Amino acid sequence: MKVKVHFTVLAFYHVKFILYLYNTVSMLEATQPTRRMDRFQPFRPLPVKKHRRKKTWWLVLIALLCLYFIAPLRTNILLLGTDDAPERGSAGRTDTIILTSIVPLKPYIGMLSIPRDLWVQVPGVGEQRINTAYFFAEVNQPGSGADATLGTVAENFDVPVRYYAVIHMLGLVSVVDALGGVDIQLDSAIGELPAGIHHLNGLQALTFVRERNTSDDFNRMLRAQILLSATLNKLLTPSTWHLLPSFTLALMQTVDTNIPLWQWPRLLFAMLRAFVFGVDNRTITYEMVTPFQTSQGAQVLAPNWDAIHPMLDEMFGKWR
Repeated sequence: MKVKVHFTVLAFYHVKFILYLYNTVSMLEATQPTRRMDRFQPFRPLPVKKHRRKKTWWLVLIALLCLYFIAPLRTNILLLGTDDAPERGSAGRTDTIILTSIVPLKPYIGMLSIPRDLWVQVPGVGEQRINTAYFFAEVNQPGSGADATLGTVAENFDVPVRYYAVIHMLGLVSVVDALGGVDIQLDSAIGELPAGIHHLNGLQALTFVRERNTSDDFNRMLRAQILLSATLNKLLTPSTWHLLPSFTLALMQTVDTNIPLWQWPRLLFAMLRAFVFGVDNRTITYEMVTPFQTSQGAQVLAPNWDAIHPMLDEMFGKWR
C-alpha cells in the first residue's frame, strides 16, 4: 500500500515539473473563473454595416444619353419638294432634290442640291431625268414615289440613304404662314427680287422657289436652299418658339416622311447646334455637268462623276 502511494506522489510532481518547464498551468487552473459572471459588463453586439453597392445607374443613363445625342453616326436624309397639284393628283415631279447628311458629334449638317434635269439611270425605267423617278413610281403605284427616288439617288450617287421627307409644294404656303413668314437675305438679285432683305409670306415663298421665267435649274436650287435656311433660322429663333405648335401641325399635314420618332430628338439637337456652327450648303454646279439634247429633243444634264465624287467624299464620307 505504501509503495502505491509513493508512485502516485512521484507521478503528480513529475507532471507539475513538466508544466513548469513549458511555462503553463493545468487546464483546470486556467479555466477557473476569477469573478462572478454577474459582475461582468453586459455584452452588446456591434451592428454590422451592410456593404452597399454604389449606385452607378445614373452614370450609365448619362452615358447612354450622350451616346444617343452625339454618337458619331451619320444620318442621311433625302429632302424632296414635289410640284404635284390637285388637278394632277400625287403624280408630280420632284422640282427640289436635296441630299442631306447629319453628324451630331461634329456637329455637321450638309445639304447637296441635285439638278432636277440630271440625266441618270432610273431603276426599272431606264435613262431619264432624275426628277421623273417620283412621277413614274406614283403612276404605277401611288405612294411609292419617295422610295423610288430614294433608290435612284442611292444607286447613282453611291450614298446610303434610308430616310426621306417629301413636302408638297402647295403645302409650303401653310407651313411658311404658320411661322408668320420668313426673312431671306439676297446678296445679289435673284429672280424677280433685288438684293437685300425680303420678308416673304407663304404664297410669296412658293413663288420665289418655283419661279422659272428668269432663271435656270441651278438658280432654282439656290433659291430652294435660301428658303430652307431662312426657315431653319426662323425655327431656331427663341422669339418664334410660341409658333411651333401651329408650325408642327401645318408640317404634319404637308410632309410625308419615314423618319422614325426615335430619330427626331437627335436630329433636332443637331440642328440646334448647327445654328451656331452653320450649315454646309452646296449644289452640283455647271462645271460638274455637261448639257446635251436627247434624241427626243429634251434638254438635260449629263453628270461628270469625276468632278462630283470628290464633293460627295467631303460631304458624306470617303467610304460612302
